[in-house]
Amino acid sequence: MSGKGAPELTVQNSGDLRVAVIAAQWHEKVMGGLVDGALRALGDLGIDEPTLLRVPGSFELPVAAKVLASRGYDAVVALGVVIRGGTPHFDYVCQGVTQGLAQVSVDTGVPIGFGVLTCDTEEQALDRAGLPGSNEDKGHEAVTAAVATANVLRSVSEPWR
Repeated sequence: MSGKGAPELTVQNSGDLRVAVIAAQWHEKVMGGLVDGALRALGDLGIDEPTLLRVPGSFELPVAAKVLASRGYDAVVALGVVIRGGTPHFDYVCQGVTQGLAQVSVDTGVPIGFGVLTCDTEEQALDRAGLPGSNEDKGHEAVTAAVATANVLRSVSEPWR
């Protein structure tokens, strides 16, 4: 299982954070599980009014994340799934999405929760989607990581000048 060794995150005092979730539309069943897990995590953290946006596919996640990060959100969560096919398309999309989301986070200082599944098969994606019978809930995990990071960042005081 890929989640082996993951830290147990305790996240508190998050109800006042502005959090947005961006979700791709490809692979409806997998995405339904990821979105449900993300929204459940936000509710568990006391974030009652998150923004939820849908974009066509995973490749569109970075540009949406950049816009939301520049509009005052404390954390953005990107959810998508790319399943390997018979062409190099998988490699290009996965690399572009991963680098794009990382660049948005570094450029803006806004944590981006990475909930993009990059799987060889649909079965692997379903196993990570937080559905009944899934072994992992990557939508929930992506929210928890982004919000935990937002809390760490807001705890850092400005340096003396």
